[in-house]
Amino acid sequence: MPQIAQLAETWSSQVFWLLLIFGLVFFVIGRGMVPRVLGTVDLRDQQIAGDLAAARSARDAADEAEAAFRARENANRASAQALVGEAKAKAGAATEAKLAEVQTGIDATLADAEARIAASRAAAGAEIETVAAEAAQDIAQRLAGITVTPDAARGAVQKVLAHG
Repeated sequence: MPQIAQLAETWSSQVFWLLLIFGLVFFVIGRGMVPRVLGTVDLRDQQIAGDLAAARSARDAADEAEAAFRARENANRASAQALVGEAKAKAGAATEAKLAEVQTGIDATLADAEARIAASRAAAGAEIETVAAEAAQDIAQRLAGITVTPDAARGAVQKVLAHG
């Protein structure tokens, strides 16, 4: 085979070109491109670390803001509860005063009405007495044919009304 016979003649030249190409690739890629790629990776790692630190500080600031908001909200809620309690107390006192005033008016009106009822009852009783005395005189006149004086008829009616 002629190719194997040429191997001894071309071997040194092939090794030379192999070493030259590998050396060129090593210096171009290993010394030129790899440091740039590693620099980019380091820059990216630093940027990610910075972003994470910024996110942590933003989260901490948000937590502090939330805690401050909660404290303000609780203070406002307590203040509102105090205002509501104060308003309820004022409304209760005003209502009590108004109810006492109205009750006084109702009591006065009731006492006046009871006095009028008592006066009406007394007047009605006197009128009933008078009508009953007149009826007793009239009945005695018609049934028995006797004349009864108004004072005697009134006394008899008063005596019956007192017992019954």
